[in-house]
Amino acid sequence: MSSPLDLLPQLLAGAAVTVQLTLLGAVVAAFFSLVAGLARLSSNRAVRAIAAVYVEIFRGTSAIVQIFFFFYVLPITGLSLPAFLTGVFALGINVGAYGSEVVRAAILNVDRGQRDAAVALNLTRAATMRLVILPQALVAMLPPFGNLLIELLKGTSLVSLITITELTFAGKLLLRAEGRRDEIYVLVLLLYFVMALPITWSVRWAERRLSRGLHLGRTG
Repeated sequence: MSSPLDLLPQLLAGAAVTVQLTLLGAVVAAFFSLVAGLARLSSNRAVRAIAAVYVEIFRGTSAIVQIFFFFYVLPITGLSLPAFLTGVFALGINVGAYGSEVVRAAILNVDRGQRDAAVALNLTRAATMRLVILPQALVAMLPPFGNLLIELLKGTSLVSLITITELTFAGKLLLRAEGRRDEIYVLVLLLYFVMALPITWSVRWAERRLSRGLHLGRTG
């Protein structure tokens, strides 16, 4: 009799691709979150407008449509990427649009007195942001960023539509070959859960660590 463990090698291969997509997509998302979030707070109206257009377009349209756009439409303009990188950038840019609002809200939530203290110390605007505002805002960013990373992990299933064999697609291929629906979907569910746990734990650990560091800094 076949064991569910017989299904694991192919599913684990798909899970490895899912992890790669998630990690690389997270890097892209973090970059766009920070850049767009800061741009939304810029004193330059044009910079704010460009950032707002990016955020509204990528939050207001389907992630599937965005993936198809990057994969099928961009090559018409001469900009062509391999399927894997297309998935990474499409997912990262999509999540980055949501993340930019997290960055903006966290920065605005920092007490005004912190900015006033930085001015009293004659810090430049850039130094104030880097040394005073962002370290405090980062603590507030972590929980929603953790949620966005889990959404990114789950969103990797969409890239199967552009020929990438990640976990969900690997499960579908096994289903066609083996027909063991219950076992396959239970294993896929468990693998997604196992991959999501380190994200949750890491975010909670970082939040505790940074909060303690800020507390000690203020006490000192």
